[in-house]
Amino acid sequence: MHKQIILGHSPETHPMLDWQDIQIFLEVARSQRLTDAARRLGLDHSTLSRRTRRFEQKLNTQLFERSTHGYHLTEAGQQLLAHAEEMARHAFEAGESLADKNRQLSGQIRLGVTEGFGTWVIAPLLSTFCERHPGITLDLLALPRVVNLSRHEADLAITVERPASQGLVISRLCDYRLRLYGSQGYLQSYGRPARVAELSKHRLIGYVDDLIFSEQLSYLDPLLDPAVVGTAPHFSIRSTSVTTQHAAALQGAGLAVLPCFMAETGDRLESVLNDEVEIVRQFWITARQEQRRLARVRLLWDFLREALEVNRGLLMGEARELVLPSV
Repeated sequence: MHKQIILGHSPETHPMLDWQDIQIFLEVARSQRLTDAARRLGLDHSTLSRRTRRFEQKLNTQLFERSTHGYHLTEAGQQLLAHAEEMARHAFEAGESLADKNRQLSGQIRLGVTEGFGTWVIAPLLSTFCERHPGITLDLLALPRVVNLSRHEADLAITVERPASQGLVISRLCDYRLRLYGSQGYLQSYGRPARVAELSKHRLIGYVDDLIFSEQLSYLDPLLDPAVVGTAPHFSIRSTSVTTQHAAALQGAGLAVLPCFMAETGDRLESVLNDEVEIVRQFWITARQEQRRLARVRLLWDFLREALEVNRGLLMGEARELVLPSV
């Protein structure tokens, strides 16, 4: 049975919904900030504000609570959102189904990934993917934060935590190992720690505690337990960027917990306390269900799984070079 969306009107007088109004409503609901939604839609702020209020007047229903913190859906807005998301999905699938096969293997894919993994592993691997599929354009978002698929920031995401959101296709992509590293110059100047308790005497490099975007990155917390190390250690540099931490470690600023796929590719860093510091984490690959069904997205999904399986040795600190798949 076909559902009707009726908000604030009787069945005899309910208005016909305009698809452009629905698209605007969806973008504001996803972004929660009018400036962000306006930029994505290519509209100016005042025009979008007027269009949003006009849509509410047409429905005779308030869809958003407006505050200095942004636009948040009312109960009626939440009701409309479920229908609007379904409408958008059907429109998207209809457009894709009308395209021919060549079109499905061309177009754009936006991949979100953590900064270090995206820079050191994924970007080099994607060079092969681009050679194989020249009709596909890749946007690689290598960021020190989690990419939000529910806000349509990307088609695919690689994360260090298993996402909990509904409506997503989620798969464990690979494991990777981290160790504690220092430069040769640092170890010559400050000595090599023989046990974890000696870390209180060393300079450390790590994340800014209140800006860590995932608890999976709190590597140093269990190592720096006061019951183990005694006095609090000194952090010479803290950064939200693992690439920055790696650069600082190379210059001898201190000891840093780094992924093996970054630290083992050169000979300027040496791992220490290997018997006591061995951390294994996972990467997860995720897509919205409607995106996962696209031929080009499935192609990239399968490519990444195969390419990372070949590079398990690098990810686990057992090899020093990235293996590129053949074209």
